[in-house]
Amino acid sequence: MDDYQVHHKIAELVKMEQDLRESTADQAKLPERAAQLKQLEIQLDQCWDLLRQRQAKIRAGESPDDAQLRPAGEVEGYKQ
Repeated sequence: MDDYQVHHKIAELVKMEQDLRESTADQAKLPERAAQLKQLEIQLDQCWDLLRQRQAKIRAGESPDDAQLRPAGEVEGYKQ
């Protein structure tokens, strides 16, 4: 995935997240909605991580195409 594709995927995920947050779900669907939001947030974190990896590889003189999408558990385990 090149930078353009990663940015495009991020834009799609952000739009989906905004739509889900703005939707008026009935109370019975709140747990499902929360799970969907969590999945979107994880996917966004993975995409941002991939973009940062690509940029770091460029700065290091390496090929950005060597960057890999990391597993959710790894990306979500980062300390802020």
